[in-house]
Amino acid sequence: MTKKLLLTFVLMLSISFGFSQTKEELEAQKAEKQAEADAAQAEANALQAQIDALPGWRVGAFGVIGGSLSDFNNWYAQGAPNNSSGNIGFTVNGYANLIQDKFFWRNALTTNLNWTKLDNKDNPNDSDDFEPTTDVFNISSLYGRNLTDKLAASALLEYRTTILNNFNDPGYLDLGIGATWTPIENLIVVVHPLNYNFVFADNDTVFESSLGAKIVADYTRSIGAVNFKTNLSAFQSYKSGDLSNWTWTNSFSYTLWKNIGVGFDFGLRNNKQEALNFALANFTGDAEDAPTFDNVDNDLQTYYTLGLTYKF
Repeated sequence: MTKKLLLTFVLMLSISFGFSQTKEELEAQKAEKQAEADAAQAEANALQAQIDALPGWRVGAFGVIGGSLSDFNNWYAQGAPNNSSGNIGFTVNGYANLIQDKFFWRNALTTNLNWTKLDNKDNPNDSDDFEPTTDVFNISSLYGRNLTDKLAASALLEYRTTILNNFNDPGYLDLGIGATWTPIENLIVVVHPLNYNFVFADNDTVFESSLGAKIVADYTRSIGAVNFKTNLSAFQSYKSGDLSNWTWTNSFSYTLWKNIGVGFDFGLRNNKQEALNFALANFTGDAEDAPTFDNVDNDLQTYYTLGLTYKF
């Protein structure tokens, strides 16, 4: 009996040892294959970097899609027990850049549109339509002739407006010349001391075109599943600080499955002409107390969008 137990113990130990050896061998093979895969990926990345450095067009786009819908019937705990609501929005960031040895031509599009609906079914006078809430549209075209590998003489055209409400009222068209600096890959810094800011608006007593300086900084990068873009566009009027403005937009997306992922956009803007125009449109007091550039509350303008993304 003792011999049988001893034999059984030795057999089980041998089987356990055999499995242990097999596991170690498999882990060693896995590590070897992983090292080969990492080396192959490094070679592929190096080849892609060489391809990206070649002259020619670089075209791409990514965006954010967000939305929600709800419907309530006889939900008495809330003030409007019968209502339907919804929110739909999307952002698109696109670019088409021609890079050559002696010159470049960079074109970009940024748009953020959002609609919101709140329909009280018991109120026949309220709207049951989706109403525009966020409305951002920006296109730019930058041409440059290289002076060095990091500095170029350049000319910029940039147009900004809203397209759902008050199209081109206001609208801003910047035309200017100066220099473009590219200190690192994917970062573009534009400094144009000679720039004219054309402003299109019905209220020409508030909105005024002027000569000034234009500064743009843009960083756009894709790293694997991550897409990131930040853009600062500022105009400093030589005539008056009241005519100056700046806008800073940011987009981030992370691809989770195939071309679908999650994304977040936010933007900041400071524009005293828009603040005064809004204040005058909503002013109901006496004319002598009307808002002016000297007393208007020029609050910081902000927006954000969070939702699903699709990489084009």
